[in-house]
Amino acid sequence: MNSLVIQAAKRGRWAVATLFFANGFLVGSWAPQIPVFLTRLEISEFTLGLLIVGFGLGALIAMPWCGWLIHRLGSRTVLRGFSFVCAFALLGIALVPNVWVAAVTLFLFGSLIGGMDVAMNTNAVAVEKKLRRAIMSSSHGFWSLGGFAGGATGSLAIQQYGHLIHAVLATVVAVILVVCALRFLINEERPVSGTSAKFGLPRSPAVYLTGIVALLSMVPEGAVLDWAAIFIRQEFGSEIAVAGLAYAAFSGAMAATRFVGDGVRTRFGAVTTLRASALVAAAGMLAAGLAPNDWVAIVAFAVCGFGTANMVPIAFSAAGNHPGDTSGAGLSTVTAMGYSGLLVAPSVIGFAGQNTGFGPVFVTLAMLLVIVALMAGLARAADMEVTQPAE
Repeated sequence: MNSLVIQAAKRGRWAVATLFFANGFLVGSWAPQIPVFLTRLEISEFTLGLLIVGFGLGALIAMPWCGWLIHRLGSRTVLRGFSFVCAFALLGIALVPNVWVAAVTLFLFGSLIGGMDVAMNTNAVAVEKKLRRAIMSSSHGFWSLGGFAGGATGSLAIQQYGHLIHAVLATVVAVILVVCALRFLINEERPVSGTSAKFGLPRSPAVYLTGIVALLSMVPEGAVLDWAAIFIRQEFGSEIAVAGLAYAAFSGAMAATRFVGDGVRTRFGAVTTLRASALVAAAGMLAAGLAPNDWVAIVAFAVCGFGTANMVPIAFSAAGNHPGDTSGAGLSTVTAMGYSGLLVAPSVIGFAGQNTGFGPVFVTLAMLLVIVALMAGLARAADMEVTQPAE
């Protein structure tokens, strides 16, 4: 029986990895659509920033609601529903006729992406418990790999066939991935929120400081996703096919690094790994902001992705293993704070970039990453996690 459980968990591990990839693929496919979206609707960067605020609000509103659904139904059922509907979201955005419909559609897109994100991370935790080993870092690696694939292929597809055909092709790929994964997902033995119906906030200030680390770690990812292509287009006059490579390079470097992240953290410790990662990310972001041409900027974004890769998984692990608080309370708090950086902060960046240009904005983000390096001691709790390999 134990062997059957392990085999099911292994299949579930690859199923949830496929959905991480699909989620990243949809987000990555949205990145090269942004410059077309801007010109097609004839809106300013300020208006685009407001629309991105709606995307972020949709995700942040959906996350706790999705958590409640998972408590009632389990992560497998919720993940099946969110992932299937989410597969069609990019096509909806490509079809919007005006800015008002775009506002509603982006809000729904953010809700679906955010809800799916919570469900697939929760399902990954269920897989970890049954396999008795960590898979979270590599799962996020599949998300980044999906972002790389979506960004790289999306730029070329839009250049060759237009934004609508690209959206149709991306939707077909996403639907195939989701359908193939759904039947192999596993579920928790009991709702992950536990037997208590009440949810308590963490008592320790260190958890909230760790949330700030997660927030500052995720801001660069949101900035590169939403504004790197526009930065390269405006600053260097590059074609869409070249501009879209900025996020693709960032995601590709991040993906490759996340697949070895667990081993690096085990060898050097969470604190050292987080500090070194933050400094590398800061150097890459600074080089991008000061880049003399588009290709230097693209390489710099790749360096930033290399450094950023394991910062968020370490922060999440520290939150989930912080002494004195339940893992659910700590992790949910830090996750919400972190994703607010990914989803909401880019709108502020858009407002600033419209007035100062995006180069100075990226230089400022490099300074924020240095702050993460200074706060790396908060990651010490991540080293308290002890994993046992499945037999």
